[in-house]
Formats: sequence, C-alpha cells, structure tokens
Amino acid sequence: MAAQSVEPPSAAEKAEKAQNATRTSAKVAAPRRRNSPLDPRRGPGRIAGERPSAEPQEETAAPEPARRSLVAGIAVIREALKTMTGTAGVYCMLDRKGEALYVGKAKNLKSRVQNYTHGAGLSNRLARMIAETAALEVVGTSTEAEALLLECNMIKRLMPRFNVLLRDDKSFPLIHITADHAFPQITKHRGAKSGSGSYFGPFASAGAVNRTLVSLQKAFLLRSCSDSVFASRTRPCLLYQIKRCSAPCVGRISGDDYARLIGEARDFLSGKSGEVQERLAVDMEKAAKALDFEGAALYRDRIRALSLVQGHQDIHIRGIEDADVIAAHQDGGQTCVQVFFFRGGQNWGNRAYFPSHDRQLPVEEVLASFVGQFYDNRPAPPLILLSHLLCEQTLVAQALSLKGGRVEILAPRRGDKKKLVDRILGSAREALARRLAESASQRQLVEGLAAAFALDLPPNRIEVYDNSHIQGADAVGAMIVAGPDGFIKNAYRKFTIRRSARPSGGTEEAGGDDYAMLREVLERRFGRALKEDPERRGGSWPDLVLIDGGEGQLHVAESVLEELGIGDVALAAIAKGPDRDAGRERFFLPGRAPFRLEPRDPVLYFLQRLRDEAHRFAIGTHRARRTKALGRSPLDEIAGIGAKRKHALLRHFGSARAVARAGLSELLRVEGINKAVAKKVYDHFRPNA
Repeated sequence: MAAQSVEPPSAAEKAEKAQNATRTSAKVAAPRRRNSPLDPRRGPGRIAGERPSAEPQEETAAPEPARRSLVAGIAVIREALKTMTGTAGVYCMLDRKGEALYVGKAKNLKSRVQNYTHGAGLSNRLARMIAETAALEVVGTSTEAEALLLECNMIKRLMPRFNVLLRDDKSFPLIHITADHAFPQITKHRGAKSGSGSYFGPFASAGAVNRTLVSLQKAFLLRSCSDSVFASRTRPCLLYQIKRCSAPCVGRISGDDYARLIGEARDFLSGKSGEVQERLAVDMEKAAKALDFEGAALYRDRIRALSLVQGHQDIHIRGIEDADVIAAHQDGGQTCVQVFFFRGGQNWGNRAYFPSHDRQLPVEEVLASFVGQFYDNRPAPPLILLSHLLCEQTLVAQALSLKGGRVEILAPRRGDKKKLVDRILGSAREALARRLAESASQRQLVEGLAAAFALDLPPNRIEVYDNSHIQGADAVGAMIVAGPDGFIKNAYRKFTIRRSARPSGGTEEAGGDDYAMLREVLERRFGRALKEDPERRGGSWPDLVLIDGGEGQLHVAESVLEELGIGDVALAAIAKGPDRDAGRERFFLPGRAPFRLEPRDPVLYFLQRLRDEAHRFAIGTHRARRTKALGRSPLDEIAGIGAKRKHALLRHFGSARAVARAGLSELLRVEGINKAVAKKVYDHFRPNA
C-alpha cells in the first residue's frame, strides 16, 4: 500500500504551548538554565557526544553521604509537589548541572511524583536517580496519550541516562514513483515526503531498497534518471541496452504504454503482486502463440525479475498487509529488539536494535519504551504485532493513533501470527547471542591491551587520534572512540585545523606540521572537557589515548596534558613498521623503551584495527572537506555577490581568474553589475591598490 504523506503533530509544539501555562519548577542549588531540557530549542551540545553510561552500578548498600543526598533529592521533589497539579503531563528530573536525569509521564502528575518521596521503598536505581536530583520541571498536557507522545519526544531529544534509550536517528529508505512528469521516475527516497507521487516502504536498509529497485527496473522498465538528464538525452542510455529501461526519453515507448507500466509497478508494490504476475504470464503466452518470441522472452524476464524480488522475502503470512512485527529478547542484562516491516503483504526487511537500559528492567518495560520512541519521528502502520504484552498497551495504541490513522497493537497467543512473532523472536535471540559473544571477545582484547601496556585496569574508553591533509591544505584532525563493546561511533569527532598547517618559510619539516596539528586537536578536546566537566563525573573522559605516530607525537601529547594539569590519562603511540609493514608496528609509552608485540598477537590486530579506523575516519573527513572546497570560487568571498551575479560574471568572463584581472569598465559591461558592485569586485582582488 502506498504510504501517504502525513505529517504527525509536533509534540515539541505541544510542549512549548503547555509550558507557558502549566510549568512548575523547583530548584535547589541549581539556578534555572537558559537551555532548560524542557526548552525545545535546546541542542544536544555534549563534549565528545557522550552521556554517562546507562549501565547500572553494582547494587550495594548506599553509604552515609549517599543517604544524605537522597534526603536532599526527596526535599527537592517535596518542594515541587507544593505547586504541582493533578493533571496529566510529563516531569523531568535534573541534576545540578541542569542535565536531564529522567523523563516520565503521568495521568496524575502529583500522585505519580509523590511516589518518589517514599525513600524506604525505593530500589537502588531510583535511589541513585533521586539522590542526584537537584531540580524538577513539569509540563502539563490535556490527556495521558499526549503526555506519552511528549515523553517519547523528550527522551529522544534529551537522552536522560536513567531512561531506556533508543539511539536511532536514521530514517528508513522508501521507493518513490513521481507524479509531476509525463514519464514518471522511480527512485530511492529518504526524508520527508514533500514531493508529489507515491511512496512505498519503509525498507529496512539501503541494500534492501537497492535490490528491489534493480528488480523493479527489470520488471517494469521504468526510468531512474533525473528530469534534467531525461530532457538532454538524444539516444538511449546503457540501461536501455541491458533491458532495465524502456527509453521514454527518446520515444522508444508511447505515453500510454509507459503509464500502463507505472500502473503495474504501483499494483505490485501495493500488494497485488499475484495479479501482476498473472497478467504478465497471459501476455507471455499470447506473444508466444503469435510467434513473437522476442516479446515473449521480454515478458519471461520481467516475471523472473518479480520472482527475484519475492525470493528475498522469505517470510510470508496471509492476512498481514501493512504491519510491523516487533520482538524482544533479553539476556545478560541486554535486550535485542527485532523489527520486521510488512507492506502490501510483502516483507521489506528487518533491523535489530539494542537499546540502552538498566540491567534490572524487565523486557516488557524496555519494549514499551522502545515502541514509543521508535514511532516518535515516523508513522506507525495500522497493525503492530509484539512478542510481549505491554503494561499500557491500550494507551500506547491510543497515543500512536493521534499521529495518523487508527493503530492496533496485538501480542498474539495462537495461530499464524503467533508463529510469525515466535520466528522473529528467534531472530532477536540469535542477534543478541552474537552481540554477547562479540562483546566477550572485545572485552578479552581490552584486557589483553591493559596487560600489554601495563595499565592498572582495562580501559573503558579508548580515544584514538589521527590527522589528514595534503601539504597542509584542508587539514583535519579526527578522534574515534572504542570501548569494551566495540566502536562508539556517535562519539567520533572531527576537528577543522584552525592554525596554518603549512611549513612557514619552507624550512619546517612535515613532521613539525603534524605535531602542531596534534597539539591543536588535543588542546581543543581536553580544554573543552575540563571546561564542561571539571570534576570528570561524566563518561566522556578517556582511560587511554592512542596516537597514530611515533615518539614525537607522544611527547606532544604528554606536553599538552601536562600543561592542562591532566596526569591520570594513559598515553600510547603506535608507529608503522619499516616500509609501513603491518605487523611490525612499534609502540611508545611514557618512560618505557619502544617495543613490539608478537606478529600474530590478537591484541596487535586489535590495535591495528583501532589505528585503521581512525585513519579511515580522518581520510574520509579530509576528502569530504576537499571535495567541498573544489566547488568554492573566489567570487563567493565577495559580499553582495550572490548566485545570479556570480553566474553572470562567470558567463561573461569565463573564469574567476579572468574576473580578477578585469578592469572597472569591463566589469560594468556585465548584465546586472552596477558601478557600486563593480567597484566592490575590483577592490576585492586589489586590496593594496
């Protein structure tokens, strides 16, 4: 079924309206911040992009200082209760720095928040949360369903560390058949459905949608080129030669016949695949009887292409047209959630998620939070099948229905739907087992790294630094982050080198430039870390800093950390071996002679992987910056010269260099260039004249 372009109501807008009328706040030792978590304009702004880990600490009895903090946190909540109403809404607990600790919703705010004041009955997790609470803010809503939508929106925006967190900001790809052209185009689409035409999906991955697009082009011979390319063609392109396009650009197919192909493609994507294949089979038989064997072969190839699309969809259940099937499995304190997408009776793929949560939370609570956050920024299908019954399943369905059409949520207990859910639950179980196995292997490597570098404890956060440039041009620094569970890609950071990376006077060697670049990157990274988290309570401080380089780079890093007064971060440098041979790397540590690891040591492979990932990230960033620079023109630096005047100047003179050499009288001959603008252009290229 074609997905309709429906814009869900903005929960942030509702929050902003409600704030003006029903916000209640109480603050202890934490003044009201301008960038309050309940302010929709507040950005994530976080050093290294990391929040403290959602992993719970060891469950132990709270010491006396912690009990005193718990008393203070309860006092904050009791103070807020004095002005709190009994309406539905959302509450947000803040720490002393104004960061969100927990976001929750309630049908009756006063009754719900009052439960946090009974210190004797609190779990260790809630006790820790309340002990850190220094302020509490409230937003009222009209209904509990609206409160649920607002809660999910705020959790995704603020990422409070005591909530279940779904770290997913990617949109799913769609197939788009345009409608603003005589010969519509079929293409992959991401983002808002702002264009005209029909949208089909979502597909679980770019690979799934690309495979489907190739098969659809073979089956229906629809064009994929842009309108500008279509208009400029004078002969068929290669896609016509390999039978993936009908070449409407040069009139090889009539408008009526192309419209029929478009209709068949829409029918197939809407779930009428059987009808489409039957029609093609009938046409193939007619062509064969008429001795049109070439035409019959074309129909045969189209049928095969459609069969190929369905061959990738190994799960088919009758009675399921448009639905998402979500199954969760929990083990070892972690949860895997598998989501399968069915549209038009066809399986468009699946994706596995591993939300961050407290180890003590039951799978039902994790799944309930996941569903709310998953559909916060995407429309829900008419049917959602779950592996577990949610505690507020009716409320969740009601909230999702507010964003579009009616949504039904079921946790089947028998029949074909139950068998489907069980099969997907098995996929979640297998995915979690693989992740736990990989995590165990990764932890062993981290422990081996600690032994090789003589560290007191295995590092929980490893930061690796590298830089990339071409003779100082478009210089960038890069930082990648890894931990016991693998790479932490949302913590990667890139640094545009602000100081000149070119040798001054041509006497400084390239190594000196690399040292200066590394110094700038480390000064900016750790200078900001000290400013934003001087007490190092957050999870953004590294236990080990690994530099791609040798002894010189290590001395630069030592110097920077010493100047900043940071003495408890382990440092190491990894230098390529002779002739840059992998396996012969040398390692440099402060106060220790350079050494090598055994050529087949797993820890060596682990360190190589860290170094190569930093190198990949640095080079990719540098290439993107260099590509962007290629499109820049000296004319872009002149104030008052927009795209139209720039185009006129380049069309008249042929190049920016010719514009720079032009005199005032020549500039005035250009259409749209008056005397003031001509003088501005002339003076820009002659600043000392």
